[in-house]
Amino acid sequence: MYKVGITGGIGSGKSTVCAILAEFGVAVYDSDSRAKRLMNEDNTLRERLVERFGSEVYCVEGLNRIYLAERVFGNPEELKALNAIVHPAVMDDFDRWALEQEGGYVVLESAILFEASLDRRVDVSVAVMAPEELRIERAMQRDGAQREQIVARMNNQISDQERVERAKYTIVNIDIDNLRSDVEQLHRRLSYVAQAQRN
Repeated sequence: MYKVGITGGIGSGKSTVCAILAEFGVAVYDSDSRAKRLMNEDNTLRERLVERFGSEVYCVEGLNRIYLAERVFGNPEELKALNAIVHPAVMDDFDRWALEQEGGYVVLESAILFEASLDRRVDVSVAVMAPEELRIERAMQRDGAQREQIVARMNNQISDQERVERAKYTIVNIDIDNLRSDVEQLHRRLSYVAQAQRN
């Protein structure tokens, strides 16, 4: 199965791009939501997290996200340890999931595709871009967050320039009508490449 990684910074609209592709019948793997699910449901992953971060990492409701966030926030070593446990489990799950899908290609949606080296597990990468001010406005509306909070989160991500340099394709998301047309063109191109790979 041909695998496409789609990424973008906060407020870029990568989820919107993936939603449009899903309308075209493309199977989309949301790595963020799947990671949260795996951290609650995968027993091996749970054991490894408890072993590394202590029994407090889980509570009655499941993963203790507040505790875990406090452990890794501002602590590069702890964050690196968390990622080293979670990312391989997510990618193994993605590979299994991809084998079960139909169609020309599948999509891996990930905000940290390049930061976590997940791009090595896909055939091609797509970066979703938007002007910085527009991204900030979208994220503030979506998350109900303050401007300073959004900017701080953006500063923790790689730059748009790096995303463009590392991605094979780029989609610019400013207005929905143009976006839909651009995504349709991208879909046709990816379908063609995926078909060519199979032949």
